[in-house]
Amino acid sequence: MRGLRRAWLAAAMIGLAAPAWAGSNAAAFDVTPWLADLEQIRMALKTRYANREWLEKDRGVPIDATLARVAARARTVGSEAEMRALFDQLIRRINDGHVELHWPARSVAPPAAPSSAGKTPATPEAFCARLGYDARRAAPGITAQLSGYRPLADGNAIPAGTLAVGGTRLGIVRIGAFEASAFPLLCVGAIARLRIEPTTGCDDACKDAILTHVYGRLTADYEERLRQLRAAGATVVLVDITANGGGSEWAEAAARSLTSRVLVSARLGFVRGAHWAKQWSELAANLRQWTGEASPAERARLLQWIAQADAARVQAETACDPESGCSWLGKAGYATGLVGSTASNAFHDKPWGPYVFSAGQHDYHRGSWAGPLIVLTDQETWSAAEEFAAMLQDNRAAVILGARTGGAGCGHTAGGTPVTLTNSRAVLELSDCVRFRADGSNEVSGVIPDVVIGWRADDGIALRTRLLAAGLPEAIRRARSLATRK
Repeated sequence: MRGLRRAWLAAAMIGLAAPAWAGSNAAAFDVTPWLADLEQIRMALKTRYANREWLEKDRGVPIDATLARVAARARTVGSEAEMRALFDQLIRRINDGHVELHWPARSVAPPAAPSSAGKTPATPEAFCARLGYDARRAAPGITAQLSGYRPLADGNAIPAGTLAVGGTRLGIVRIGAFEASAFPLLCVGAIARLRIEPTTGCDDACKDAILTHVYGRLTADYEERLRQLRAAGATVVLVDITANGGGSEWAEAAARSLTSRVLVSARLGFVRGAHWAKQWSELAANLRQWTGEASPAERARLLQWIAQADAARVQAETACDPESGCSWLGKAGYATGLVGSTASNAFHDKPWGPYVFSAGQHDYHRGSWAGPLIVLTDQETWSAAEEFAAMLQDNRAAVILGARTGGAGCGHTAGGTPVTLTNSRAVLELSDCVRFRADGSNEVSGVIPDVVIGWRADDGIALRTRLLAAGLPEAIRRARSLATRK
């Protein structure tokens, strides 16, 4: 989950506005190094940016012409602060949730060493906080604010409840984030279960053990909530992913628990070059190490996947400029790996399982809920949350209700391909992969709901709940209709 931001509201401008602060002192400021930084950005967008074609064709932002306009504005700038503002304006113009520009931190005096009285207490909660577990990563959502909402009992990591809508008992599940670090109480439980002493350090093996336990507990709690809603009389389930910033491949597992239909993940596109060539090469090598001890049938499957990874590596090593008519992105596999669909837990006990089907590392059960399904989105639904909604929509397993999602799509893999600008030392982050929807479109365009609610990002809770309540009956009707189709 990277680079989540509100859409830039000045999209009516074809170019970038001339800075209001440009003044007569511009001649005293040396713009030349900054123009070199702009050229680095231009080349990165042309050679490393997965959504290059989307930016130029769908968004209508031609890279060369846009950067030329920025360079012209830069020549009127009179200070570093003004130049930074111009660069930030460019990033907002691109308006891709995974494109970020990180400025170097300004040097400050180091803080005074804390006294022993101010040390963080060695509690499980503090231990988990030091590992990055923070409940604030999961926003509360909107559905619990609806009049008549009745929450289920506590004791579960996943908030849920019911709501009467006409003659329908609607079950509501809230997922505030698709990442383990949003659930610190599950981390605390993992420490107790794994008998980790909170006064000690935690190496990579320790962190992995905690992470595995948290995801296992999270999946179990989630599926238990679905059973509880069915027992409470719910005949339609709504999953609230408003203000969900994304997370991990757990989104793919969570989606598969919500339907008995066999879901197929989005096809994957990747930027050609050394970054993805290395990833495909390493994948083939990792799979190859298990061929010697595999059964004949399993070895045959592994060899097929190795051949696919090798072919993808060749694509990555083959340069392409879309202006010459070739395909800008390489295409191979799925958002989940080399396998886009399989039975529940098909590879759960295989050491190579996560390499071919990432969702398979989670002990989910397809069809824990098998009835009509609604997914609620808004403009602050991003990244893996968009992956979740898009896959359910593309497989005709759920009705999407709400507002068009933010538009982050696929992000950065294996550390991404950041570019450090020579002059300013700012770090430019660009997405290096694409998830392609069933219709061939790029998920970065955002998920458009089947039933649209006229929400705006700055609406108050009273208006938001009123508009949501008005849209629920139509969404329920459509979800029931969709569930009856094969």
